[in-house]
Amino acid sequence: MFEKRTDIYKKKDKETWAQIKTALKEGGLTGFKAGHYLQESVMAGGCGAKLDPRDFGQKGKVDREVYFIKVKESDVEKANEILLRNGLVAEIDETLMTDAALKTKRSYI
Repeated sequence: MFEKRTDIYKKKDKETWAQIKTALKEGGLTGFKAGHYLQESVMAGGCGAKLDPRDFGQKGKVDREVYFIKVKESDVEKANEILLRNGLVAEIDETLMTDAALKTKRSYI
């Protein structure tokens, strides 16, 4: 009845997430889970409001959501076949929770 699900996609890319989700539905795969969550907590504003000052730039609000898709372990192979037929690639970004300063830091050994 209940089966463990495996991540096949976890990334900050809403467009690809939507394409993969649609392809899986149209390919007849059922029982997969797709959603999103906020990667980082919002820092408190000066007036006590929960407004993020980074959202008030010239380009407006930045999408900081992490999008994910999980499929049943028995359906992983079928999901990969559906994505291959549609020319899509599912990726898992392992560096999502890494601090931005650490991502750009170079080692000089």
